Formats: sequence, C-alpha cells, structure tokens
Amino acid sequence: MDKSKHSFRKYKRSFRRRLHPIRSGDRIDYRNMSLISQFISEQGKILSRRVNRLTLKQQRLITISIKQARILSLLPFLNFNNEKQFERAESLPGTTSPRTRNK
Repeated sequence: MDKSKHSFRKYKRSFRRRLHPIRSGDRIDYRNMSLISQFISEQGKILSRRVNRLTLKQQRLITISIKQARILSLLPFLNFNNEKQFERAESLPGTTSPRTRNK
C-alpha cells in the first residue's frame, strides 16, 4: 500500500467514559436537594438528558422531583439573580407592562 492512502485514514480517538452522575445508592427524591441541584442550570432551568448523561427513566424521575420541590417551595421557579433583573426592568420609567397600561 502507498503511504499517501494512509494519510487519509481517520484514527480512532480513545475516550474515557465519565462516571454516572447518579450512583446506585442515591435516591431520586424531591427532598434530596444536593442531588437535584446538580441538574439545574444557573438560570434555574432543568438541564437536558444529553447534558446530564442520564437514562430516560432517571431523567423523568429528576424532572418530577424538581417540579415537586418547586411546588413545595424547596426550589425557586426562577433563579434569584434573574428575579432582580426582572424587577429592575419593571421599575424603569419608560417601560410599561400590559397590566399597567392606561386605557
């Protein structure tokens, strides 16, 4: 074989599998805040399954437990930093929201 043909060959990259974020002993529950907080973004959104590296069943359980924790006021619906920005935008003099519009 010619050396020029070998130059176009793609080499397989070796990769390490990352550890699973949920171990077998961890319970996915709305009260387990240390576990739940790993799967929430800085904005307070639930991260996707691809980002979390979870199975479908684990992602469903995480989503349900996060929603339960939000309803029971264990987690905020919005991140605290975003709420401050939202309040500042409402209090600016030039802005009007649909509720405060004069008819």
